[in-house]
Amino acid sequence: MCLTLTIALETGDIGRFPSAGHFASYARMVESRRGIQRQEQGTANARCRNKHLSWAFIEAAHFAVRYDPTVKRFCGRKCSKALAVVALEAVAHKLARV
Repeated sequence: MCLTLTIALETGDIGRFPSAGHFASYARMVESRRGIQRQEQGTANARCRNKHLSWAFIEAAHFAVRYDPTVKRFCGRKCSKALAVVALEAVAHKLARV
C-alpha cells in the first residue's frame, strides 16, 4: 500500500511524460550518461530526478522478485550475466516502464 501510494503521489499526472522512457528517466531508472561516438562525456544531471520514485521502484522490484516466478526467472538470467544489483535495477526499470 505504501509503495503504490508513494508512486502515485510522486508521479502526479502521468500524461506529462511523452513516453514510458521519459518516465523511467524521471524515476532514476536509467543512467544519465551522455556519449558521442562511444566516448563517455560525463554524468550530467546525475541527481536531478525523483529519488522517492527510485526508492519505491527498487522496493517494488524486491517484492516482485520474491513473489512472482516470471520475474524471478528474469532476475536469475540477469544475475548469471551481471551483478545482482544490476539485475534488480533491470527489474525496477521494467516495472517503471510498465
